[in-house]
Amino acid sequence: MKIGLYFGSFNPIHIGHLIIANILYDRTDLDEVWFVVSPQNPLKKRQSLIHEFDRLKMVELAITDHYHFRASDVEFRMPKPSYTIDTLTYLADQYPQHQFCLFLGSDNLGQLTKWKNYQAILDHYEIFVYPRPGETKTFDHPNIKIIEAPLLDISATFIRKSIQEGYSVKYLLPEGVEDYIQNKKLY
Repeated sequence: MKIGLYFGSFNPIHIGHLIIANILYDRTDLDEVWFVVSPQNPLKKRQSLIHEFDRLKMVELAITDHYHFRASDVEFRMPKPSYTIDTLTYLADQYPQHQFCLFLGSDNLGQLTKWKNYQAILDHYEIFVYPRPGETKTFDHPNIKIIEAPLLDISATFIRKSIQEGYSVKYLLPEGVEDYIQNKKLY
């Protein structure tokens, strides 16, 4: 099977993540999309992250009705911070029957050269890039495929701030995720 890996903090997962995942699934030759919950992104500050198991649970709740989506906790058992190349190597060893590729927002494409062993990622993995508002960076490589998708400017930061300030996040989060956040008093 061909698996698209959608790495993220998912702090929390929101409608924008799901729209992008569905479009990439629908417009490529992928068999499944795995949402890889990253305990700690080496290029981001850890301060506002809630526990990784809560973030994983929210992903599971968000994708419960999507038969071609899976939640992955593979990075929970790996050294922190998580590096994409290490996760890809581990998954390739564990699942040699699968072909893995990456999803990447155009905002992260400009940072790709800062990633650990980025050249190995470029050389060995297909990367599907979706547009992000205000980002025009390009990267000329045969393994990079630009996918047409709507420009979504929904951020987990905005959602967390809205929750903290007592504003509604209805329609920004899947209902099960919103309920989980309220019940556990997250953020």
